[in-house]
Amino acid sequence: MLSDVSSIVALNIAVLTVSDTRGPEDDTSGRFLSEAAGAAGHELVDRALVIDDVYRIRAQLSLWIADPGVEVVLITGGTGFAGRDSTPEAVEPLFDKTIVGFGEVFRALSLAEIGTSTVQSRALAGLANRTLIFCMPGSTGACRTAWTGILREQLDVRHRPCNFVGLLRPKSQP
Repeated sequence: MLSDVSSIVALNIAVLTVSDTRGPEDDTSGRFLSEAAGAAGHELVDRALVIDDVYRIRAQLSLWIADPGVEVVLITGGTGFAGRDSTPEAVEPLFDKTIVGFGEVFRALSLAEIGTSTVQSRALAGLANRTLIFCMPGSTGACRTAWTGILREQLDVRHRPCNFVGLLRPKSQP
């Protein structure tokens, strides 16, 4: 439910694609998330693509977590069970708090779309240094499900009874 009492608060969003097979030209999931965030009134402040490697994922994400100009990171890819899928292992140790409900709701929404294959999704989310981090599967369809079913509302200050925008107070400067 949206309340029209206030206008949108534009959040500074970075998008990270984790893939061993995609490049910038065929990164449809990263492109979708970037465009959806912009269409919702948010600012895309950075976008990157890294191979599925725990340390490369963690290095890029750590830069954004430390950057006061990045409030939200949307990560697509590396959340499955394949041998190289390592996004959860890379990201979880960086969380100050885990948003358990994100993965639960994502899998519930996906059940209607892809059936029991949703149990293989390790979608997750959390908060690190006042930066919201959402990790989704690498398919554009999964990113669309997460954006339209969860993120669009939860990143909108007008959504009631609650949303994540209030958690994003300015980061401490060193």
